[in-house]
Amino acid sequence: MSKPTPLSGYPEFLPAERAVEREVVSRISRTFELHGFANIETRAVEPLDRLAKGGEVDKEIYVLRRLHADPDDTAAGDSGQSRQLGLHFDLTVPFARYVLENAGHLEFPFRRFQIQPAWRGERPQEGRYRQFNQADIDIVGRDELPFHHDVEVVRVMVEALDGLPLPALSFQVNNRKLIQGFYRGLGVPDVPAAIRAIDKLDKQPADAVAALLVETAGATPEQADTCLALASIRVADTSFVETVRGLGVEDELLETGLAELAAVVDGCADVVNDHVTVEANLRIARGLDYYTGTVVEIFMTGYERLKSVGGGGRYDALASDGRTTYPGVGISFGVSRTLVPLVADGVLAGSRAVSSAVLVALADEEARPAAHELADRLRRRGIPTEVAASPQRFGKQIRYAERRGIPFVWFQQEDGTHQVKDIRSGDQVDADPESWNPPATDLHQTIVSPVINSLEQPS
Repeated sequence: MSKPTPLSGYPEFLPAERAVEREVVSRISRTFELHGFANIETRAVEPLDRLAKGGEVDKEIYVLRRLHADPDDTAAGDSGQSRQLGLHFDLTVPFARYVLENAGHLEFPFRRFQIQPAWRGERPQEGRYRQFNQADIDIVGRDELPFHHDVEVVRVMVEALDGLPLPALSFQVNNRKLIQGFYRGLGVPDVPAAIRAIDKLDKQPADAVAALLVETAGATPEQADTCLALASIRVADTSFVETVRGLGVEDELLETGLAELAAVVDGCADVVNDHVTVEANLRIARGLDYYTGTVVEIFMTGYERLKSVGGGGRYDALASDGRTTYPGVGISFGVSRTLVPLVADGVLAGSRAVSSAVLVALADEEARPAAHELADRLRRRGIPTEVAASPQRFGKQIRYAERRGIPFVWFQQEDGTHQVKDIRSGDQVDADPESWNPPATDLHQTIVSPVINSLEQPS
């Protein structure tokens, strides 16, 4: 077999790097579960007619078929109807379908978290991959969903990400009712076009966006300037309410949006800190039309080039069967989008490449059964342990453990006693297999953050 050629856009981690991803997923999962979110996993494929809705993302959908499939083949389980299948490009579309299919078995409001891969056939670049993992939390109601859940999902995601050794994060929040009501009260003819234009402020200069507001939304130059004035407001408290009112625009929907956004900012005041902040940013729009209220974008300090590393918001029609509507609110965190650049830059690393905390040394091949029995005793007490691959000189076995990142080597003495060596410090002490424990920090693989830790040291 010839040497394989790497595929761009499909990131893979080495073992120590994978330990970082596993630990991140484990920590955020624990936080979600502490708040009562149930974990689900949906299938990788959906019918193409459910995925493709005529938007830009349609160009990025991967279609799934057998290599020698007949074009008229019927997808399994489609009751005789021929349907093309595609890989899901996010977790929201399959979740909406999951809610509709299982509504009779779910208790509403339904609180779910989901951590799975998704696929998009876009141009690979840093932070954008063709296969990537993301973590979503959502709360879904039946026909109605009280607003306090908007505050809750932001708080939960703040808490989840605050527990990770990431660079500082900023949750920037806005409200679609606020901006829609503002544009409507201002008299802008095409409100959706105005939202799409403002959403381009992170890619185009203000004068270009002003021209776009005039050209596509029918705004006057004065109205365009006022729209840009709204978009320039960004504060970490509720002072934005009076600032917006000072622009002289009145509308009932605007007032509702101001109240909801103020509630989110106020509701998160006791969970933010220097590591994770929540700010009202009135330029955030999230171009997707299904958002109807709260909108959120998450940015990471020092990695602004990635744009947002997460986002979400309120959607009052996640799914509908024609009789019942299921409104929801949720936030997605880009696990791969965040971790791949951080690992590549050396900001995050795994403490070791393997799970083993102990290597049991072999004096000779005859000692292997006793070594395995000892390893089993340690494993039964929850200590990850492996036995040396071969009875080389002890110095070579210690170097083998060092290369694999295993911190302790265990020696069985001829008189039946035991000793364990910390190969980092060189300390070797007597040990009892039934009572010895490694330090808690060495028991399992974990994340080390040399760059972040050095930045946090006082000068």
